[in-house]
Formats: sequence, structure tokens, C-alpha cells
Amino acid sequence: MKKIALRCTALFLSLLFLILPVSALSSQEAVPAAVELTLPCKSAVLIEQTTGEILYEKNPDERLPIASVTKIMTLLLTMEALKTGTVSIDENVPISEVAASMGGSQAYLEHGEVISMRDVLKAVFVSSANDGAVALAEMISGNVDSFVAAMNEKAAALGMHDTIFYNPTGLDDGETNLSTARDVAVMSKALLAFDDIYEYTKIWIDSIRGGAFGLSNTNKLIRFYPGATGLKTGSTAKAKYCVSASAERNGLKLCAVVLAGESSADRFQAAKTLLDHGFASYAFCQPEVPQLGEIRIWGGTQDRIIPKAQNSGFLLPKSEANGLEVKIELPSELQAPVEAGQALGKILYQKEGGVLREEVITAETSIPALVFGDILRRMFALFFTGQYG
Repeated sequence: MKKIALRCTALFLSLLFLILPVSALSSQEAVPAAVELTLPCKSAVLIEQTTGEILYEKNPDERLPIASVTKIMTLLLTMEALKTGTVSIDENVPISEVAASMGGSQAYLEHGEVISMRDVLKAVFVSSANDGAVALAEMISGNVDSFVAAMNEKAAALGMHDTIFYNPTGLDDGETNLSTARDVAVMSKALLAFDDIYEYTKIWIDSIRGGAFGLSNTNKLIRFYPGATGLKTGSTAKAKYCVSASAERNGLKLCAVVLAGESSADRFQAAKTLLDHGFASYAFCQPEVPQLGEIRIWGGTQDRIIPKAQNSGFLLPKSEANGLEVKIELPSELQAPVEAGQALGKILYQKEGGVLREEVITAETSIPALVFGDILRRMFALFFTGQYG
């Protein structure tokens, strides 16, 4: 009986704890390095793929033609359609007269031909096939115009405010697709998040149609740059020479966007310079975080909550990346209500007593506050059954 009385007292005391404010914590971002690189191109951006943090930029918001770098968006919509089941990787793709009529880089697909989805993807990823890009657009949206509308909708959703698409190929036959190095980096990051693409982007030499048609990668970095993983080249008279080049070393994933190089060699040299700078200057850190214990909740419909730490990793200058210490700041108890996603505390990444980075610890679920009726029902259940009920 004494134990029941103590539990009743605890329930009454829970009414007293109604004002424990929890402040949101903001994460920190890396700052672009204060260096000057010699880049033989008009515009460029270097980002870390996971976080999207910009590590270097040159005229990042100058609107320029992007040629076949356009196909990053075409392929992004294709990968999303595969993920949602709109189309299947095991389907065959019919080739229309429109698709077969495309000039420029192509896989020489023929009107009326039916080709596997894997072969079309390989042709577009590896050899930048314009006929393959149009075939994908028609497969996903029914016609090119509808697909281009979807491309622009996706660009807006990603925050690519300086981008406009008129076709899924990047050809300059009509109106020219325009974007910026910053926007291209944004859509590159989105496409690089699909693990399945590396099956295609890392190919140097391959073939389609059962070996009848050979392919070689337009991105020469795949062959000659250690750690290269993709992604897409482009060149036309208006756009000059462009590339979005991705690479990974020691867990650090980078993407270098180069627009309007004067020659093919210039674009690859600019991309190599950017990537070399990133790998020489930064490290991707993801220290192990101790297991977070439960937090006691007062006055809530549940009395415990499990905090959630993102621990998604972060960038640091290489000189600061070793010897990090992890400190957890988390209360042992809180007052309800608690909202899902609410900041509960933080993780501090420290070195020699200084805080280099902090990340928010959040609530994984919501716990509403008990109302007076809830407390009465619990009291009666506790008194008559010895359980909270």
C-alpha cells in the first residue's frame, strides 16, 4: 500500500513540471577554402557529396549552357521512376521515331527497336547517348514535353532557381538548356545518392545489344583519375566543354562541376585541380558516438523516450580531423509534451578543449502531456489494481 501511495504522489507531482523549455540547436557548416586555384573554365564549384557543402567556387551563379550535363536531371528522374516502380529495370524500352532521329552522341538506336532498360541506361551514362535519353523520357512521361515539364518541376523542388530545361539531351538544336555550376552541383548530389548508378558511371569500356555495339566513357577521368566514380560530360558550340566529375578517397566523396572550358583537356584539368584540392585539404569525419540512454519523461503518456543522434558525418580540414573527442550533452529527464524531431541535446566534437562541431540530438517520437482526466484514470487504476493501466 505504501508503494501505491508513492506512485500516486509521483503522478500528482507530474502536474507541477509544465515549463521546461528546450532550445533548438543549429549545426555548423564548412567554409569554402580561402585559396585561389587556376581553373581553365568560366565557372566551377567543388562540393562534398554527402553534405553538399561547397569547398570551392568560381563564378558559381553565372547562368551558362550546360550541354549533355543536362542528362544528370534526365537520369535523376529515371532513377526516381525506377525507385517508385513507375518503370522497371527489367522492362524493355521501345525506340520511337523521335528518339531515333537524335543527332550528336548516340547509340544509333533504330525506330521500332526494343532494347533493355539496362542497355539504355548504360548508353546514356557511359556514352551520353541522346537517342537513349529521349527514349527514357518517353518511357517515363509518355512524351518529351511532359518529361521536360517534370525536369523543371524537379529543378524547382531542389532549389535550382537559375536552371531551365527545354529538352532532356542538352542539344542546342532549338532553345538552349541553361544552369549554373551551383545548380549542377545540386542535381549531381541528388543523382549520386542513388547507389545503383555506380554500376554504370564507373564503366570505362563496355557494350550493349549483346556485345554488338561498343561503348567508351566520355568521362576520361574514369580511366585516368584515381578514385573517380562518375558522373557526366557535355560539350556543344554554345556550352563549350563541361563536366560534373565525382570521386571518392578514404571515405571522402567529392563532386567537381566545371562549365565552359575552352577544350576537353581544360575541363578535365579543371576538375582534377578541384578534386586534388579537396582531397588534399579535407577529411570526412564520422566518429563513433556512445549509445544514448533513455530520458525520463514526467507528466507524459509515456515515461521514457529514446533520443536519436543523426551522426551523419561532417567535413573538417585535415589538420583538425585526428584526435577528436565526443561529448554528449543530454538531460536525464524532461517534462511532457515532447514532439518528434524536437531538439533534446547535442553532441559536441572537440579537440584540445575547443568545440569543432556540434550536432543536434532529437526525439524520435512524440509524447503528449497527460491531461487531468488521464491522471485520474491512472490514479484509480493504480489504487485498485496496483498498476498504472
